[in-house]
Amino acid sequence: MPNIKSAIKRVKTNDDRRAQNATVKSAMRTAVKNFEALVANNDAENAQSAFVTATSKLDKAARKGLIHKNVADRQKSRLAKKLSEVNA
Repeated sequence: MPNIKSAIKRVKTNDDRRAQNATVKSAMRTAVKNFEALVANNDAENAQSAFVTATSKLDKAARKGLIHKNVADRQKSRLAKKLSEVNA
């Protein structure tokens, strides 16, 4: 544990940010898994709303720097492809 006041504050801030980042990343993964489960069950109607939620979570994670922008775009593209296969 650091002795300097600013270093103590930095440790606390880092812990708070790490916890928040983990929450956002977990929500993103859960949204993607929910979408993929609906696609596996051929539930096109609910998959559409789950797709919107998942893309929103991916965009939020990319905006916060938790994942790279291109990674978010690639994942959204793959999800859209799966959605179009279900709707077809």
